[in-house]
Amino acid sequence: MALLQDPAFWLAVGQIILIDILLGGDNAIVIALACRGLPEHQRRQGIFWGTMGAIVIRIGLIGVALTLLGIPFLKLVGAALLVWIGVKLLTEEDDNHEVDASEKLWGAIKTIVLADLIMSVDNVIGVTAAAEAGGGDHKLTLVVFGLLVSIPVVVWGSTFVIRLMDKFPWVIIVGGMLMGWIAGTMAVTDPAVLGFVPIAELPGGSPKVANWFYQTSGVVGAALVFLLSRIKKRYASDKETDPNTSP
Repeated sequence: MALLQDPAFWLAVGQIILIDILLGGDNAIVIALACRGLPEHQRRQGIFWGTMGAIVIRIGLIGVALTLLGIPFLKLVGAALLVWIGVKLLTEEDDNHEVDASEKLWGAIKTIVLADLIMSVDNVIGVTAAAEAGGGDHKLTLVVFGLLVSIPVVVWGSTFVIRLMDKFPWVIIVGGMLMGWIAGTMAVTDPAVLGFVPIAELPGGSPKVANWFYQTSGVVGAALVFLLSRIKKRYASDKETDPNTSP
């Protein structure tokens, strides 16, 4: 096939894989957090099907990524959902005492796909740019090929993070707070709020959120997820110990 003999095609594939490796760390953490509570024999299933669902979502986003970024309030909604997901992932062990194993597996897959859908727009834009540069008339083929090649990297990364979480429980807290960090930085870049936040002008004249405010928003988002998860855990603990609480 002539396409596979084109150096530009393979250069673009390499760029796409590199983008997925550099920007896919948060996705691997989400997958690990969602699957850590599954039985050992179901972890691989959760990681595999969650990753496949996320890849399908990314392919579907390719054609609309730039349009989505320009819709006011969409990032704010996404940020709120990420905060909810972060709190859920940090407290899921408290919520799943009587959940059937198959339901836990399906729940983990749904969480992975939803989180990846919210976080992947920027990733998709980078992939699309690489495809535009080297794909010619085969941009979608290039994108699909590059994403499929990156699957083993995401699966391995998720498996590695799960092992870290098993050995070092504090990694779970860091992973959950990462969801808050992403939520905070996502919220302040929404078109609906850009007129109300500190802006730094880029050399080309396009506006960008001031770096100090961007980073502070990430810290606030991470702290919010941590505090809400502590409050939820405290509420659940008080509910269990209160003798007046009905079973």
